[in-house]
Amino acid sequence: MNSQKRKTVSSKRRAYRVRKSVRGTAAKPRLSVYRSNQHIYAQLIDDETGMTLVSASTNEKGSTEKYGGNAKAALLIGKAIAEKAVAKGIKVAAFDRGHYRFHGRVKALARAATDAGLVCTGPPEAPKEKAEAAPAAPVKKEKKAKA
Repeated sequence: MNSQKRKTVSSKRRAYRVRKSVRGTAAKPRLSVYRSNQHIYAQLIDDETGMTLVSASTNEKGSTEKYGGNAKAALLIGKAIAEKAVAKGIKVAAFDRGHYRFHGRVKALARAATDAGLVCTGPPEAPKEKAEAAPAAPVKKEKKAKA
C-alpha cells in the first residue's frame, strides 16, 4: 500500500471512530467541520432526517475573509455559524471534528462558536501552573584515599 492510500485509509478510520459516538438530532445537531488548505467549512446536521440545518464557510458569497486557511478565518466562521444557529433557536450542538485533531483551526472554530452562544465544547482549559523547582540532588561525599 502506498503512503497516500495509507493516509487516506487512516483518516477514514479516524473519522468513523469519531462519528460512531457523535449523533445529531433536531434538538442537538452535529457540528461537522471540514478544512481544506484554502478554506474551512462548518455545518449543523440533523442525522435523524439527514438534513443540514445551518452552514457557514469562508467560500460562501457573503464571506469577508479572502484567505480561509488560517485560525483567524476559523474564528469568523465559528462566530457566523453560532449566530445563524441561535437565530434558528439552536443553542447546543455535538461537535464532530471528523478525522482532524482538536487543535489549531478546528479548535479555534469550536471555541469561537461556544463563545458566541452555540455550546459545542466544554469550558476552555485553565493554563497549567508551573511546577515548583525540584529539590537539589544530594551531594555525594568523596571517599578518602587509603594511605
